[in-house]
Amino acid sequence: MHTLRTAALGPWAQAHPVLKAQATLALDLCLPVNPEQILQAPSAGPGRSAKPVLVPHTQLKAKSMATTEGRAMLVHSIAHIELNAIDLALDVVWRFAGMPEAFYTDWVRIAQEEAKHFTLLREHLLTMGFDYGDFPAHNTLWDMAERTQGDLLARIGIVPRTMEARGLDASPGVKNKLISVGDHRAGEILDIILAEEIGHVAAGNRWYRYLCGRRGLDPVSTYAALIAQYDAPKLRPPFNMAARRLAGFEEAELAALS
Repeated sequence: MHTLRTAALGPWAQAHPVLKAQATLALDLCLPVNPEQILQAPSAGPGRSAKPVLVPHTQLKAKSMATTEGRAMLVHSIAHIELNAIDLALDVVWRFAGMPEAFYTDWVRIAQEEAKHFTLLREHLLTMGFDYGDFPAHNTLWDMAERTQGDLLARIGIVPRTMEARGLDASPGVKNKLISVGDHRAGEILDIILAEEIGHVAAGNRWYRYLCGRRGLDPVSTYAALIAQYDAPKLRPPFNMAARRLAGFEEAELAALS
């Protein structure tokens, strides 16, 4: 039977980035979900095109924001994050069985918003004379997905609540960089992304607490244990406390950041 979860495998496996985004946006949320279905992926990882070339993040060098190329490199790096975020959301949908139906429709909607973000950024890149794939990128976000593929609690605890929440912190500074050199369209796109990413992190918080409750775990101490177990990136200030509160972080969690 064709279900929302089997349908998610299509864009997940699609290698062409533009077609991946289009296929994600075309997913039908009215399909039956079948939460108990155990699925197997057609490949070891999500579909990837030959470009961008993936390198360690330490090898990525920025150029002056006073140049079109420097601005394009920054926009490209954000587009790469958004493309990875499509796969991360779809991966959760097909990989992990046994959750309520609302969990799966939440993450398909999130994948569709990530696809919208990628499309907006790529279209902006084209106006600058570049395209997605023209610059190297890193694979840090998907590396964490691979590390947490055996445990949904770890995946939800670390990816949306740590790595995507870091995007909430970084967004104001990145926006200021771009608009300070006259790229107001990029600033508008980042405003759209920030508003919707707050909702993505909120979904991560909601389902993380659901899983902690189901397993009888304390959310705050469990989070600290997951960060240590999976060697997640250590978070450093500045923190966007207003956005984090809107995304549902509790005061005890915000206090623990410092």
